[in-house]
Amino acid sequence: MTAAPDSRLHVLVVDDDPLNLRIAARLLRELGHQGALVNNGAKAVQLAREQRFDLVLLDIHMPGLGGQDTLAALRSLPPGSARPKVLMVSGEADPATQAHFLAAGADGFLTKPLARDPLAQALASLSRGRPLA
Repeated sequence: MTAAPDSRLHVLVVDDDPLNLRIAARLLRELGHQGALVNNGAKAVQLAREQRFDLVLLDIHMPGLGGQDTLAALRSLPPGSARPKVLMVSGEADPATQAHFLAAGADGFLTKPLARDPLAQALASLSRGRPLA
């Protein structure tokens, strides 16, 4: 199942692991969406200032600007900026971690390894204007 051209999403994938970036890029292509890939939080924030993204898939644990600080920076973009939805992505799937990031402003949470069906469901919800969490 791929996205119709008018429901194609522009997704920023932020992960310091090259394999995780490749997996996310492949899944996004298969699902009919566009993906931009960066390997750290600072690059993600800079790119989000320069381009409009519908969604950011954001790894929690990264060197330098980690997931929490990157999320805070994305949420503090200047007024008038398109505020992307943010899905945190981590192998830490425990409820406390998820609740922490949802309270910090994330729109949802996906666990690693990133899988097609949960990603497809989140993207479909976003395409239809439904909440992700």
